[in-house]
Amino acid sequence: MALRRILGLIFVSSSLLSYASNAGESASVKVAICQILVIDSDREGNFRRIEYALVDAKEQGAQIATFPESAILGWENPEAHRLAHPIPGDDSQRIQNLAKKFDLMIAIGLDEKDGDRLYDSAILVDRTGKLLWKHRKINVLPELMSPPYAQGRPDDISVIDTEFGRIAFLICADTFSDAHFDRIKQLKPDFMIVPYGWAAKSQEWPEHAKELEKIVGKRAKELGCDVVGTDLVGVMSAGPWKGYTYGGASVAISGAGEVITRLRDRDTEVKLVKVHPRSH
Repeated sequence: MALRRILGLIFVSSSLLSYASNAGESASVKVAICQILVIDSDREGNFRRIEYALVDAKEQGAQIATFPESAILGWENPEAHRLAHPIPGDDSQRIQNLAKKFDLMIAIGLDEKDGDRLYDSAILVDRTGKLLWKHRKINVLPELMSPPYAQGRPDDISVIDTEFGRIAFLICADTFSDAHFDRIKQLKPDFMIVPYGWAAKSQEWPEHAKELEKIVGKRAKELGCDVVGTDLVGVMSAGPWKGYTYGGASVAISGAGEVITRLRDRDTEVKLVKVHPRSH
């Protein structure tokens, strides 16, 4: 009898430890920040680099893979007026197929053609390849391309309910607007993902990375949740910012405003970070 009681206690203790361990694991989400090289108009090359990054993300045990702004055709690239597809469309479908292939949720920026309008958009795709959400950038910096990107609607800002929690989703310069963040705060996300195209003159790097860290940190503290900002590596090929450099330096910052991780300066990298959805 005594032996049975001891064995029973061992079994219960093991079960509780297992439960506690699983609970601890479920309290965080493994996000791969995919800081890739993006070359303007090089659709096939950019897709190849996206897939290489997904291989790394999967090997590191990621659940979500995040990518930069305009990762298929390049940001503020006038050629996108001719090359971009609708969403849903060929490019978004390829991302959906990759999400299913690698069993990963994917957040990525890509240009979207809708009639004669070009949008700077981003999509969130679940692990089964389902398109969960599309956001059209609102603060499009029209002075950088002619004709400029069409603007998204502030009323369309939302938070997406997913298996990993409630995810907020904006694009780069959208994070500059207090009004947009007032809307996000009301929706109480668990964490936030932002694709960035963070560019500056080459001599302004790596100092310019501090500005990215500053804006991501400010918004993380205001929201009270973790924020992941994914930048790219490369060079702008057209417009008044032709020759400006994307310096990488992607960053994840906690809701307390503390840096969780930074990625390399002016180099590609895929790095896993544990994001902790906040409790409501």
